[in-house]
Order: sequence, then structure tokens, then C-alpha cells
Amino acid sequence: MKIKTVITQNRRDFTAIFECDHCGHETKPLRGYDDAHYHGNVIPMMKCTECGLAAGDDFRPLATKYPEGQQV
Repeated sequence: MKIKTVITQNRRDFTAIFECDHCGHETKPLRGYDDAHYHGNVIPMMKCTECGLAAGDDFRPLATKYPEGQQV
């Protein structure tokens, strides 16, 4: 899965629509947390509800809005 559109963001909490890398299925808005762990570990392990696949080996996580360690 990958982030298609960020709907809202408040500090590091965000709501976004995710899209499957394989079949293109879009999720309903889901909540997430904007840090390196979430982008690098949680998002690639999310499985699509349509095809059941997770991100491929070529997945590249997005950068966070704020630098790691910065308090917002």
C-alpha cells in the first residue's frame, strides 16, 4: 500500500486514503502517524483488502513532514 492522498494532518497524526501498489484498490480514510517507523515499517506491511498483497520489494517510504525528533 502507499499513501494516495492525505486528507487531514494535525501535528503527526494524519488521515489518508491508501492505494494498493498491485491492483489499485483505494481504502476508506485511515488514520496514521507521521514518523519514520510508520512510513518504513507499518505502511509496507499493510495488506490490500481486495488482492491480499503487501508492498513489493521496490517500496520507497515517503519522508515525514517534520524531521525525526522534532516536537510539534
